[in-house]
Amino acid sequence: MSDSQNITTEELLSPERIESAVISLAGEIRERCGDNDFAFVGIYTRGVTLAKRVAAVMAESGLICPVGTLDISLYRDDFDNKGTDLPRLESSDIPFPIDGTRVILFDEVIFTGRTIRAALDGLMDYGRPSKIELAVLVDRGHREIPIQPDYVGETVSSELNQYVKVRFIEDDNKEGVFLVTKCADKNE
Repeated sequence: MSDSQNITTEELLSPERIESAVISLAGEIRERCGDNDFAFVGIYTRGVTLAKRVAAVMAESGLICPVGTLDISLYRDDFDNKGTDLPRLESSDIPFPIDGTRVILFDEVIFTGRTIRAALDGLMDYGRPSKIELAVLVDRGHREIPIQPDYVGETVSSELNQYVKVRFIEDDNKEGVFLVTKCADKNE
């Protein structure tokens, strides 16, 4: 039996529910931040897409928010454990001053908190924001580090042997949030 037969995939969020979550994130950010100066920074890859989508919703209501990008590959604490499965390096681009800016960091899923810890390290290399907040599309729980999002599109239940896969049309030619489970082999 191949591995593909031992994996199940369940859709958690349809494209419509993703759109609704993005609109909700934009509304909550606008409510809490008002018209104060703030900027978005998306973590490569899908955090960038999420930040751009939320910024586009906000722009429709007349609030223009700059969007930067952050590659955290070299800040990860599991980089040495990757072996030959090294990440593709992207170039970070933060086209606004970080010092004194309220920054909202975006990622598609928060799980252990380790990606966000790496992003905080990376962001600090650009300056000292007045405040950093976190926005995620999906919170799946199971933190290993005491980091919590300020803005959440959806909270989902998951087990440690599962993972949440977000697919955006811009990045994957497919849209949806999926719960992937590796089923135990019946021959084990």
